Amino acid sequence: MQIRLTDLGRQDYQTVWRQMQRFTANRTAETDDEIWLVEHPPVYTLGLNGKREHILGLSDIPVVESDRGGQVTYHGPGQLVVYLLADLRRLKLGPRQLVTILENAMIKALAQYGIESQARAEAPGVYVADRKIGSVGLRIKNGCSYHGLSLNNNMDLTPFRHINPCGYAGLAVTQLVEEGVDIFTHELAVPVVHDIIKAIET
Repeated sequence: MQIRLTDLGRQDYQTVWRQMQRFTANRTAETDDEIWLVEHPPVYTLGLNGKREHILGLSDIPVVESDRGGQVTYHGPGQLVVYLLADLRRLKLGPRQLVTILENAMIKALAQYGIESQARAEAPGVYVADRKIGSVGLRIKNGCSYHGLSLNNNMDLTPFRHINPCGYAGLAVTQLVEEGVDIFTHELAVPVVHDIIKAIET
C-alpha cells in the first residue's frame, strides 16, 4: 500500500475535519493511507473529553467541539498541522504506538534544527524544557485513525494565553522561531512527514 501525501494549503478546520470523517467512513481494506498537510485560520478546538472551563475568556476566535482526543488547543497560521489517515489494523499499530510515532517525528525534526525536545508520558505532546511546542490528538474509528499532530513554527502565540493548553493551567508554549530557528512551514513538514512514513513502513 502507498501513503498518499496531499498539501491542502490553508483550509478551514471544520471543512477538513468533515473531509477526514468522510474519508474514514468510506475507506475499505484496499484504501491507501493518506497524510494531509494543512494550516488553519485561527481556531480553538476542544477534544471529546475537553472541558470548556479551560477556555479562559471571550474571544473572537471560534471554538469547535471536535471528535479528537485531548482537551483544548489552538490552531493558526504558521503552525504545521499533519493529519494521518491510516488503517491501524493493517499496520498492526495500537493508538499508543501511533502517538509515539507522531511525537518522535516531531522530536527528530526539531533535533535536525538543533532544538532538543522530549515527550512526556503523562501529557502527550512534545516539549522544549517545560514549554510545549507540539501537540497530538487522534480519533480511532473502525481501526482507522484521523486527526494527527500540530507543531508550532512561526505563529502568533497570543491566543494560547486565553486557554489552558491541553488542559494544563499555566502551561507555557513555544515555537521554532522563538528557539532561534526561522524556516518556512513547508520546510518543517519535510522531516516530520519523512519520519512518519519511515516509522509506518518499517
